[in-house]
This record gives sequence, C-alpha cells and structure tokens, in this order.
Amino acid sequence: MSSNSYSLSLLAHPPVAKKQPHPLTTHQLTRTDNYYWMRDDERENKDVLAHLNAENDYCDEQLADIKPLREQLFNELKDRIVKDDNTVPVKDGQYWYHSEVRGDDEYARHYRSSSIEARDKHLLLDVNQLAGDYEFYELGEVAISPDEQLLAYSEDTEGRRIYTVRFKNIASGEMFSDVLENTEGQVVWANDNKTVFYVKKDLQTLLGFQVYRHVLGTPQADDVLVYEEQDKSFFMGLGKSRDESLIIIDLATTETNDTWVLDANNPEGEFSALMPREEGHEFDVDKLGDTFYIVTNWQAKNFRLMTATQSTIADKNRWQEHTPHRENVLLEGVEIFNDYLILTERELGQTRFVVVDQQAGRLTLEFDDPCYYAAIAMNPEPNVSSARIYYSSLTTPGSLYDVDLKTGNKTLLKQQQVLGDFNPEHYRSERLMVTARDGEQVPVSLVYRIDQFNKDGSNPLLQYGYGAYGITIDPSFSSSSLSLLDRGFVYAIAHIRGGEMLGRHWYEQGKKQYKQNSFSDFIDVTHALTEQGYAHPEKVFASGGSAGGLLMGAVVNQAPELYLGIGCHVPFLDVLTTMLDESIPLTTNEYDEWGNPNDPAFYDVIQAYSPYDNIKPQAYPNILVTTGFHDSQVQYWEPMKWVAKLRELKTDDNILVFKTDMDAGHGGASGRFKSLEEKALEMAFFIALLSNKGLDK
Repeated sequence: MSSNSYSLSLLAHPPVAKKQPHPLTTHQLTRTDNYYWMRDDERENKDVLAHLNAENDYCDEQLADIKPLREQLFNELKDRIVKDDNTVPVKDGQYWYHSEVRGDDEYARHYRSSSIEARDKHLLLDVNQLAGDYEFYELGEVAISPDEQLLAYSEDTEGRRIYTVRFKNIASGEMFSDVLENTEGQVVWANDNKTVFYVKKDLQTLLGFQVYRHVLGTPQADDVLVYEEQDKSFFMGLGKSRDESLIIIDLATTETNDTWVLDANNPEGEFSALMPREEGHEFDVDKLGDTFYIVTNWQAKNFRLMTATQSTIADKNRWQEHTPHRENVLLEGVEIFNDYLILTERELGQTRFVVVDQQAGRLTLEFDDPCYYAAIAMNPEPNVSSARIYYSSLTTPGSLYDVDLKTGNKTLLKQQQVLGDFNPEHYRSERLMVTARDGEQVPVSLVYRIDQFNKDGSNPLLQYGYGAYGITIDPSFSSSSLSLLDRGFVYAIAHIRGGEMLGRHWYEQGKKQYKQNSFSDFIDVTHALTEQGYAHPEKVFASGGSAGGLLMGAVVNQAPELYLGIGCHVPFLDVLTTMLDESIPLTTNEYDEWGNPNDPAFYDVIQAYSPYDNIKPQAYPNILVTTGFHDSQVQYWEPMKWVAKLRELKTDDNILVFKTDMDAGHGGASGRFKSLEEKALEMAFFIALLSNKGLDK
C-alpha cells in the first residue's frame, strides 16, 4: 500500500434540506415523504437547483484535500490509454468501416475504405466536430443506406437518451435538411434508399411507443404513423432481418416479446404481427433466406433454438427443433451465416460458442481463463467462412479474434494495448462459489496483483454487484482497476441472483417477490471473502450503479457494519414511490421486474426493501453518491432525497457526499477521458478512507 496519507475529516456543516411533509396513500396505508418537493420534471425549480449546487459545493469542499490524489489517479488512468488508436476494419457491403481516435480527442472519427488496408479511407463522421461545445454528446446509431450512398446518424446532446436523427450524402458531404426529433435513436432504411423508419418517444415517460415512416426530402410533420403500441409495459426497438428482407419492430417487456414485420421492398405497406402475442413468451427471431431462427423459452426455461418458414412461423406447433432445451445450459443467442450458425451458450456461469456447420456437425469454442467475457463481435456479412469474436478476462485485455468456422482456429487481430508497465503475469484471477444463507452457490469472480496479495485477511476489497433484469456482469478487463490492484486491492464481482449467470432460474430467484435474494447474496459474499482471507473485515468497499445502486442502498440498510465505504452511482433508491407513479419515465416497463405495487402483495414486497423507505437511525458507512441531472433512467431526485433523509437519520459521523453532474445523464460524462474523472473520484475516496483509518499499510 502507498505510504501517502490523505485527509477526509468530516466538515461541520453539510447541507440540510428543508422538510415539507407530503402524504402518500396507497391501499389505505399512508407514508410521509418529507423530501417529495425535490422532484421537478422541468428541472427549473430554484430551491432544487440551489440544494444540488450546495451539495456539489460541499462535496468539493469535503474532498478538497484529496484533489491531488484524484489528479494522480486520473493521470494514471489516462496514461494507460493509447492516444492514437483505431478499430479493426469490418466489411459491410462493398466497403470496410473503422474508427480512429487521435491525441487528446474525446471522440472518434468514423471512416470507410475500399479495402481492409484503409489506404483510401473516406471520412464519414468526425464526432469531435459534432460534439462541438456541447457539455454532453453521444453518437447513437449510424445507418448506411442499402445503396451505400447515404448515411443517417442519431445524436443526444443532453444525456436524456432523446435522439435527433440527421442525414448526409457520403460522397459530397452535403447534409440534408431533414431532421427527425425526439426519437429512440434507431434508424432503419427501406430498400428503396429514400424511406426510413424510426421510433418516436413520449417526452413525459420517455417511452418509445410509435413507429413513423419518413421519406427523405419531406418535413417530419408529414411523416406517417405506421405502428403504435398501446401497452405501456413494452419497450420498442427497430431492426432489419439478417437477409435485409424485413424491417422488424421488436417489442419487449421483462417477460414477454412481440415482433411485427414489413417487407423492406414495400415501405408503403403495413406491418403485421409475426406470430400472436402470448404473455410469458420470450423469444428473439431472425431470418436468412427462407428460414426463420427463433431462440425461444416456449417449453424451455433456458431457451432452445427452433426454425420455421414463412408459412409456419405464426404457429409454434409447426416449428422445428434445431437445438433442444437443456436444464443446465442457457442458450443466449444465435448468429446466422449462410453455411454456419454460432450458438452462444452459458454453463456453470461460463460462456462458450458452438459452431454449427450446416453440413458437417458442431464444434465448440472454449477458453482457458478461470473466468472471462466472450461475445460475438460485428459480423455484418452472412456469406463468410470466418467470424469475429471478442474476448477479455480480468487479466487479459480486450482481444478481437477471427475464427475459422470450419476448424475453430482463432487468429488474433488486435488486443487492447495498455501503456505503462502492465504485465498480465503479475495478476491472478479466480472463480469462487460462495454458499449463501439458503444453501445456493453464488459465483464470484475476483482478481488481485500477486505480489500485493496475501490470503491472510490483510488486503482491502472492492466488491461490485448489479443483480437485475437478467443482465450478467461478466468478468472483463479494466485498465482502470489496475490503479486499485497495484495498491493491494482485491476486486470482486458478486454474480448475485437477479442476473443470469447460472441460467434463467438465477434471474427469476432475484426479482419480484424474491428480490431480497440479491441483497442477501451480496452480503453473504462479503462475509465469505473476509472469512476466507481474501480481505480485511475493516477494509471492505462496495460499489454499484443504477439497479446496482439499489443494491447498495439496500445493503447499507441491512448490513452497514460490513463496509468502510460505498460508491452509489445513478442509483434507483425510491422504488416504491417511483413504481406507483406511471408519469415517471420507464415505470410501466418495470412492473415485470419489481412487481406492480398497485397490487397490495407487491406493495408489501417493495416496501420491505426499498432503500429510501428503510433508512433508519443507525450508523452508515462512508458514502459517495453520484448522479446526472438529466438522467432519463433514474431521475436525479431519487439520490437527492435519499441523501437528505440519510443526513437526517444516520447516527454516525462518517462522510456522506453527493455529486451531481449538471450536464450528464444516466451514462455519466461523455468522452473517453472526461469519464475517467468519475472513476478517479471513487478510487480516491476509497484510498483516502483507508488512510484515514490508518489501514493503508
């Protein structure tokens, strides 16, 4: 550990929020929310802005003494990044596409060329130029017309995930006058090269619920509504089939999918349902030639692969089974090629790829690390005999491979370069199984620097978790984490219930009425890691964001004594109030995840763990809270209220600081370097807390 000492002594006068009792009555039960006034949908309330600014000032003042450490860490993170870098070109149609970053540029430039060598590269978009003076900028989707002459791209300049679509002539560089506002960000071209389809958002709920048809050269006001979803529990997306014959509307709740299609050669036609909507039927469908491929949970909790034709797709009973359901194997997806399929499967938490040769059988691609992340990379061309896959582990930087689909032989195309003295042999990763209180085995992925680690309970630990929506947080390489590992930290990912690490049942046992399992798993992992000597019980930190921020909020209510410090980012904390208010963005989409508290049974379930509702007079850890003022996923007032109530009720003198990025949304700051400041802030906070306690030796 570093011998430097850092001061984080508590300042005397943190901001104190005014209390305005606001009764909330449901099912004849009344809660009083003293900080309900902090909600301002327009984000113009002077009292709200004043309090957020006061919290930001307090945070800056409280952390002023560790500013040199933050700057040191930021420079460490930045100095590991290759300033001049480019992606490996990928062929799509006649051209090869790649992007480049140079020097201190925050954003990439996108190019295309006539060959993989990119000698005649042509600039498509300079995102640095597009970002201009915006404090926040995100490039959404880039879509090339079928004749490869035109380009559509979407952009978000506020962080609210409300995208504007613009159009460009690639050869001349001329911008079209067409501008599509308030979209979901996806643009799909019809095959006539002049018609596009896009999803429009409800600006109150931020729900994409309408599909419009736009013809180039006409005003958006003339666009035609071609589909509207009445059920507000569905998310909506747009795509195109693998063979580009169909334009596809994807509709999805947490537990149900629906798909509508249109002949891409007939943009004036009408969308039709591919099959009847059936509650509880989850599936993903694609088409190549005459065959539909359906990854479905129909009579298959862990999914199976079925095939159908145009005449049989609407009737599940006429589908043909391609890959059967297996109790211990989760089928996550399929990539379709003319002569091959690649199945992505997961068993005992580990991903593998099964290459199916339509003529010669199957071969399996597996990897050697004890825990890792692997995914199918971009493969836009179906008529190929090789495919690209991406691989990374806690000790292996991101690597792009070309895989021969007949032999399985892998050729490394590029591996992320880490500047400085990084050597993967200096680090070791492990996969553990921790026994939870109910007997379930919880997977844990962890990494440490070998010469900084002793399995004697002396190391500090940063434990991360998420545990929601069936999202699996696979262990992948992070050059940022090296700054902690090199200072003796163990970094662990707790693969708690609510994700799909161990299959569909792992998700189902961490949602709705079983949500408490997510929190208990995380706490039990902390106990196990300290008991097994991976960490000192007084040097434990935890971090999570969004639904992982909910995890942090619940854990500090239930087991605050386990953690020295907590990082809680864009956190979902006021679960009960939010899920009772359909005007709040995305609430109705979440009923299948958390339960609908308009049902008394789910009201009780959510009230029992909702972090905001369960704050009580007790000692809490040191806590760093961050959010974005324009967050579209979790509104800024949730952490704002939570911090105010914590300040009111907590009995300790530990540090509680709250930082709001007034220009950012749910994803935090934009740009490849600016976002590192947030990581450096959390790391400095944790390191300084060790120093404060005299535990940094």
